[in-house]
Amino acid sequence: MKQERMSSRERVIKALNHEEPDRVPLDLGGNQTGIHKFAYEELIKHLGFSEELQIMDAVQQLAQPSEAVLERFRIDTRYIAAGAASGFEGKITTEEREGHLWHDLVDEFGVRWSMPDDHPLYMDVSYSPLAEASLSDIKDYPFPRGDDPGRFEGLRERALLLKEETPYAVVSGISGVIYETCWYMRGLEAWFMDMMTAPEFCEALLDQTSKFWMDWFRVFLDEVGDLVDVIMIGDDLAGQTGPLFNPEFYRTVVKPRHKKLVQYIRSRSRAKIWYHTCGACVPYIPDLIDNGIDILNPIQISAANMDPAMLKDTFGKALSFWGGGINAQHELPLRSPEEVREAVRRNVEIFKKGGGYVFNNVHNIQAGVPPENIVAMYDAAYDFGFYS
Repeated sequence: MKQERMSSRERVIKALNHEEPDRVPLDLGGNQTGIHKFAYEELIKHLGFSEELQIMDAVQQLAQPSEAVLERFRIDTRYIAAGAASGFEGKITTEEREGHLWHDLVDEFGVRWSMPDDHPLYMDVSYSPLAEASLSDIKDYPFPRGDDPGRFEGLRERALLLKEETPYAVVSGISGVIYETCWYMRGLEAWFMDMMTAPEFCEALLDQTSKFWMDWFRVFLDEVGDLVDVIMIGDDLAGQTGPLFNPEFYRTVVKPRHKKLVQYIRSRSRAKIWYHTCGACVPYIPDLIDNGIDILNPIQISAANMDPAMLKDTFGKALSFWGGGINAQHELPLRSPEEVREAVRRNVEIFKKGGGYVFNNVHNIQAGVPPENIVAMYDAAYDFGFYS
């Protein structure tokens, strides 16, 4: 009979130290390891739970999993996140444009995110405030303060509550988004052109987003650097078939800023550092290891050259893997529960050897994923995750 011998926190820490715990830790509920509101509504209906839907991420339209759901799936993590600056409301407004009704959210950087009322799946960037900006305009732009004290009100109290009164690993919300924030503000097409024709513009903007996150982390680590077990940072660097942009630009321009942030976090906290990039990111993994990260997420096993066995054999001593539990594009939404269970068994057996693995789907569980498959996925991860 399988029997748990550790608390959730002990289990996660042991796994991330590349040791074998009693079973593979399970995760659900973060900005990159969450569940879409429509999938969640179907899931709680399937489980027979009665609860009010709460949105924890407006852009991705992710639900906040209830404690009842987290306990049902034996989830070993609990998340805390800093908030917005003092005075920032972040309200969603409704506007009519081009004959359609839109739900709009303007973030602290001035980027507008929009979702159509008749297809309310996600918010996408609909306005980039620096789309027409020059290099000199960056100096005058009103960037938000990363160290605004309002962001961190009550954060330590919430972290202490998790640390002292629950058995779960304490994980931060996503942060350190140095690179992606730039193209949100500039617009993706213009930013890609800038990387080729105006690298000085890119560096000036990256300096501003880097400053924001360095200031943010200075206060965040003052508050909870001794309490969090895992700190999540990330920027998407790759797509389905390979890098999204020239790796040389990453190594000469972006990487020094990434490395500075990672090393600063490492100097001030014993938390493991979790880096998120989607896609076929193998060309970047040595750089990420050199930066000082401990964990790679989400392990998009459907992307090119992202074979689980190769990743584990090649990088498993240097990195822990968080995710990669099942092909989220072609198996989780489309296969039967029995096929889902077999896919999870296969991947867990590969990733769990020697520790260094936390189970999750590849990125967020999307709308349309059958609730039976979600149940099959987590139950299989539990059943096949025990070590001898």
